[in-house]
Amino acid sequence: MNISRRKFIQTSGLAAAGLAIGYQFIACTADEPEGTIQLFRMNVDNEAVGAALNPYILIEKTGAVTIFTPKPEIGTGTFQSLPLLIAEELGVNPTSITVKQSRGDNQRFGDQDVGGSSAVSGRWVQLRQVGAAAREMLCTAAAARWGVAAGDCRVENGQVFNQKNESLSFGDLVEDAAKLPVPKEPKLKDPKDFLYIGKPQPRKDIEWKVNGSANFGIDMKVEGMVYAVIERSPNFSGKIKSLDDTAARSVKGVLDVVRTERWLLQRKPQESVAVIADNFWAALKGKKALQIEWEVPAEPMSTEKIYNNFRELAKGDGAKDKSKGNFAKTFAAATVKTEAEYELPFLAHSPLEPQNCLAHVQGDKVEIWSPSQTPNWDVQHVAGFLKIPPENITYHVPFVGGGFGRRLIGDYVIEACRLSKQLGKPVKVMWTREDDTTQGPFRPGSVNQLKGALDADGHLLALHHKVVAPSINYALFNDVESKTKPGYIMEPIADLYDIPNFETSYVFADVEPMPINWWRSVYSSTNAFAHESFIDEMARAGGQDPFEFRRHLLRNDARRLKTLEMLAEKSGWGQPKAEGTGRGVAITHCFGSTAGHVVEVSKNSKGKIKVDRVVTVVDAGIIVNPDNYRAQVEGCIVMALTAALKDAITFENGVAKQDNFHNYRMLRIDEMPKVEIHLMQNTEAPGGAGEPALPPLAPALANAIFDLTGERLRKLPMDLTT
Repeated sequence: MNISRRKFIQTSGLAAAGLAIGYQFIACTADEPEGTIQLFRMNVDNEAVGAALNPYILIEKTGAVTIFTPKPEIGTGTFQSLPLLIAEELGVNPTSITVKQSRGDNQRFGDQDVGGSSAVSGRWVQLRQVGAAAREMLCTAAAARWGVAAGDCRVENGQVFNQKNESLSFGDLVEDAAKLPVPKEPKLKDPKDFLYIGKPQPRKDIEWKVNGSANFGIDMKVEGMVYAVIERSPNFSGKIKSLDDTAARSVKGVLDVVRTERWLLQRKPQESVAVIADNFWAALKGKKALQIEWEVPAEPMSTEKIYNNFRELAKGDGAKDKSKGNFAKTFAAATVKTEAEYELPFLAHSPLEPQNCLAHVQGDKVEIWSPSQTPNWDVQHVAGFLKIPPENITYHVPFVGGGFGRRLIGDYVIEACRLSKQLGKPVKVMWTREDDTTQGPFRPGSVNQLKGALDADGHLLALHHKVVAPSINYALFNDVESKTKPGYIMEPIADLYDIPNFETSYVFADVEPMPINWWRSVYSSTNAFAHESFIDEMARAGGQDPFEFRRHLLRNDARRLKTLEMLAEKSGWGQPKAEGTGRGVAITHCFGSTAGHVVEVSKNSKGKIKVDRVVTVVDAGIIVNPDNYRAQVEGCIVMALTAALKDAITFENGVAKQDNFHNYRMLRIDEMPKVEIHLMQNTEAPGGAGEPALPPLAPALANAIFDLTGERLRKLPMDLTT
C-alpha cells in the first residue's frame, strides 16, 4: 500500500517515526510464507523501500539512518561505495548507517544496471546531491528552531550544530525536515573537505559473506516453488529431432518434462528441454536421463574454421576507424618497420555463482528474485516478453556471486518467467557449471594485425592496428551499422599514445550461431594485448628501452606520463635485473582510468617460467575507498593471469569442448605472484575500478617473457612449461 510520508510519520508513533527524504516509501507488513528465506534479512528490501523520485535516505526518530544502495552488489563493493557518497554529503559516519539493497525499479532509483566500471563514476554527482539535499533540509529545520540562518548551521556525525555549538540530532529534526521542499541544486562539498571519501572503509557485506549469512540468488526459495534444470542445444542452433523423456520422468521427485526455449535478446531462440522437480538433485538427475537427438548443422563451426576465416578476412582493408597523418605513405617510405599478428581466444565468464532465477508469474503480475547486473533491463525484457506493464513486476536483487559481464544478459530470467507462466507456479531455474561453461555467451576471440615504422631516432613514427573480430552489438541486437562503425570494438587502441601517423581499421567477422557478449573489460581485454605487445616490439626494433619508448609517446600528456613514471619508480625499472629474470611493462587507458603493470618473471631449473611479481599503478581520479579499489585491481590481475595462462574455450563440431574447471582451469593460489598496488592521488573525477587494470596485464607478462627468453608470444593463452 502506498502511504504518504507525513501519514507514515503520524501513524508510526514517536519510537518509529522517520523521514524518507523528500519522498514516500512502502512498508512491507505481510509475513512471509512458511519455508521462505526472509529475503535480505540484513541488507535488502523487505522492511521498507523508497518510491517516487530518489528514495535513498530513511532517518528514524531515534536518529538511525538507513541508506538504500541503488545498484546490485556483484562483488565490486557498490554496497559500500555508493551509500558512502550519500553519507559523506549527509554528514554521517558510514560505519554507523544501515545499508539496504533497493529493488529493481528505475522509476524510483534511476539507472540501476552495473557494467562498464561505471557504478561510482556514473553516480558520482547525483548520489552526493541526494545526501547534500538531505543535509540542507536538516539544517533548514534546525535553523528555524534556533531562529538563525541555515548557512550558520553545520552537520557533523548525525547532528546539526549552530555557531554557539548547540546541537540537534537528525532524529530530533526529522518531522520538521519532512515538511520542507527538496533543494534542487544543493551545494556539494569541496573534495578537500571530504571526511570519508578517499579513506579506507570497511565493507558491511564482507562479514556476512564470510560467515555465510549473506543471501545470494541461489539461496532464494518461496512456498510451492519447483526447480527447473534445462538441457539446451549443444550447438546453439540445433533443433530437437527426437525426445524420449521416459527415464527422466521415472526419477523420484521429477514432476514434469516440458519443451521450452532460451531467449538471448534479438537472437533466434534456442530450443531446449526443462526437467521440473521438487528438488534440484532430482531435476539434475532427470536432465541426465533425457534421451535427445539434436539436429547437427550442415557445416558445424570449429575453432580451426573460425580462425582460418579471421585470417582470410584480415586480407581485406576493413572499415577505417581512426586516422591521423598519413600512415600508408609514411610506412612505405620508412626504413625500420615491423609487422605482427596476434590471436586472442574465446572465453567463458565463469562467475562462482552459476546463473539462476526464481520467478513467480501470477496473471499479469510477476515477482522475480535474480542475481543480475541489469535489473532495470531485465524488467523491460520481462515486461515485453510477457506483454505486461513494467510496474507489474517486483524485482528483488540479492547479492550476486560474480558478474564479469555474463549477468548483463538475463536469458536465465526469461527462462524462469516462461516456465512459471507455463506451469502456473513459482519456478527456480538452476544452471550447472557445465551449462555455464559450454553455453556461453562467450567473450569473442579475435585476430589483430599491426604494422609500425620508426623514425631515425628510433621513435614510433607510424602505426596501423587492424582488428578482426565479431561484433557483440550485431550478435545481440542485429545492429548492422556496427559492422562498419565499430565504436567500442576498437577500445582502448586510440586512447593513450601520441603517434604522428596513426590508423585503425575493423573487419567484421560473423561467428553465428555462437552466442557472444561482454566480458570483463570487453574488447580492451583482447586489443590491449596486441597493442601493448606490439609497442614493445617497436621499442626493441629501435633499440630502445620499453619504458623510455612509451615515455616519449606520452610526453604531451602530463597526467598519464606521471602514471608511467610512478610505475617505473615503484617497480625499480632503472635498477639492474637479477640474473635469470625478465621484466615487462604495459599501460592502457580504458573505462576512465589509466592502469599500468610491470611484471617480473624467472625460469626454474626445469625450464618452466614463473611469474614472480606484479607492480601496478592506477590513476582513477578520486578513489572512494582505496582498500576496495585495491581489491578490484587484485581481482583484475587474477582474472587476467587466468586468461593469459590457463584455457581457451574451443569448439569442435559446433560444440564447446571445455565443460568444467578440470579443463577450463582457474589460477591456483600457489600460482599467484607477489602484487604491489599503488594508487595515484588527485582530485579528478572518478574513473572505473572493476576493469581498467585487466587489459595491460597480459601484454606486460608477454613482454617480460620476451625480455627473459627472447621469444615473442603472440597468442593467448601462453604455455609457460615449454
